[in-house]
Amino acid sequence: MKNVVLIGMPGSGKSTVGVLLAKALGYDFLDVDLVIQKREHALLQDILDERGLDAFLQAEEDAICSVSCENTVIAPGGSAVCREKAARHLKALGPVVYLKVPLAELSGRIQNLSTRGIAMEPGQTLADVMAYRAPLYDKYADLVIDCGGGQTLAQTARQVLERLNGLLR
Repeated sequence: MKNVVLIGMPGSGKSTVGVLLAKALGYDFLDVDLVIQKREHALLQDILDERGLDAFLQAEEDAICSVSCENTVIAPGGSAVCREKAARHLKALGPVVYLKVPLAELSGRIQNLSTRGIAMEPGQTLADVMAYRAPLYDKYADLVIDCGGGQTLAQTARQVLERLNGLLR
């Protein structure tokens, strides 16, 4: 297994689960949001506010397509699946794991919707974003991990490990 890619909605735990998974596997961890910020010399929310959604998605696609690594757990932003080229590149890097969290739990986790750097059109709700992205997450995922029911992020990481081991057998 070259890498593991975690996808899912903002607030699904990709970054935290990714770090836990990287420790358990002895892998590096890469947060693509940080790659975008470094490449663009701007915070995610500033890119959205100043340049707009299309420019943000292009910057994200460019950042994702620049990723070349091995033995790494990769956590791209929640909108990584919105551009086919980016999603295909992620799939080429290793198994793609969708951390699927119910909308009600996501809503409870995300307190800073307007400042978090979430790729969404003005006026869109988290429900709108999820309705658009959920089929894309399903399309690109090799594994779907249901993370609802108050499961802790450590429990999610263990479940991902177990399912990955099953996938590789």
